[in-house]
Amino acid sequence: MRQVYLYTDGACSGNPGPGGWGAILRYEGREKELCGAEAATTNNRMELTAVIEGLAALKEPCRVELTCDSTYVVNSVEKGWVYNWKRKDWMKKPGEPVPNADLWQRLIPLLKTHEVAFNWVRGHRGHPENERCDRLAVEARRKLG
Repeated sequence: MRQVYLYTDGACSGNPGPGGWGAILRYEGREKELCGAEAATTNNRMELTAVIEGLAALKEPCRVELTCDSTYVVNSVEKGWVYNWKRKDWMKKPGEPVPNADLWQRLIPLLKTHEVAFNWVRGHRGHPENERCDRLAVEARRKLG
């Protein structure tokens, strides 16, 4: 399996509001930048979308070291919350649907395809790739108009 490094970030102007996401894929010294935006979204949706789009861009199963600043994403996977939500048919408790279930449902198969190790970094603290992903996300959001 190829070893790939994935860096991601999401940004939102208002929460909810217009948002963007950015991702950097690195493999053997080569890099690919990805980004996108949505007119009406939340920061958590953009953080999740960045991870999903980064993993979805891989053309074969890979070992992925994923670095992001979202405790929401990292904890939901690392602490197994997302798998509990799935077992409970995407309900946190009776009558309370899991936010962003549509995105979690897209992420789970990608986590089965790739061997993903999550690394959390504090956002906006000078981590070079995290800062670049933030710039990609903000620029994508700004292009919405």
